[in-house]
Amino acid sequence: MSVSKLNPRESGDYIVKHAQHVRVLPAGIEKLTQEIVKGLIEKRISVENFSQHELHPNPNTNQAEDYSKAADWVFVLDTLNFCFWTPNNYTKYKVEGYTGYFSLCAAVKRAIKEGVDVINPKIYSTIDLETLEKIFRSDDGETNIPLIQERLDSLHEVGKVLIEKYNGSFENVIKAADKSAVRLLDLIVEEFACFRDEAEFAGKRVSILKRAQILVGDVWSCYRGQGLGYFKDIEQITMFADYRIPQVLVHFGSLEYNKELMELLKSDTILENGDPREVEIRGASIYIIEQVRDSVVKILQEQHPEISLDNVNSIAIDQYLWDYRRQHNADLEHIPFHKVLSIYY
Repeated sequence: MSVSKLNPRESGDYIVKHAQHVRVLPAGIEKLTQEIVKGLIEKRISVENFSQHELHPNPNTNQAEDYSKAADWVFVLDTLNFCFWTPNNYTKYKVEGYTGYFSLCAAVKRAIKEGVDVINPKIYSTIDLETLEKIFRSDDGETNIPLIQERLDSLHEVGKVLIEKYNGSFENVIKAADKSAVRLLDLIVEEFACFRDEAEFAGKRVSILKRAQILVGDVWSCYRGQGLGYFKDIEQITMFADYRIPQVLVHFGSLEYNKELMELLKSDTILENGDPREVEIRGASIYIIEQVRDSVVKILQEQHPEISLDNVNSIAIDQYLWDYRRQHNADLEHIPFHKVLSIYY
């Protein structure tokens, strides 16, 4: 008998219902909701924030080549968008001064500038480890990007599928989804094994799908919800459950760890991918942001009808909270994050 699989929103609901190590707090969800409403009113939360970042591809130029290449660029970034910490050295891998995800963006941009066509699957489907190490060389020349072999394996895997089934372009995967974010999500998970971020939890197969969802969200953001980035059901995509957003949720009092879990996190214990405690933290994150999104939409409809709801979704909320964590790093650093050496986030 096959185990039924829940989608990310259903998974968040189910995980919270069966959680033993985390609690979701309504007062904190209300506080977070007010923060998001304020951010939308003040226009600090916007779909345009993605393509305005200097390290992100910008398809909104007059060059037709830039338009389609942006999708392949985003695909490569999100194929490699995982694990920027190591057990002894959490944030010191740097490229051109950037840490974390932006160090990856900086390395890819630098490689393109140096003439390495790193967003072409004909190149990265057969790239060797030595070349990849050169692409991801750090500022100090000594610190390596974590999980380099897994990054190499992921590039080989997705590159081969793109070449064999999609004429070497992620744009064709997007077009095959026929303007449905849910269909694109399903295609990504079906076609590319390294995006299958799932777990067994309390007798069910749950889906977290951080990188697969962020890929859909980044396509939407990169193209500002238009053209190749238009999806009729973009609101179905949830937040991207990683190890940083939970720090913000704890900070706002919407997520609480029990004593046992808090002690474990403070001890720097490395959890296995699929550990129930890890699944609970990530599932609760999805649940909380979905609750926040629903509340924000209701408040805007009732009190601020002048604000368009087109770009009010879990993607925009996640991006805002992820930036919030970076901007308030000093205030949030005392909140431990759960540590998993994983390709899924």
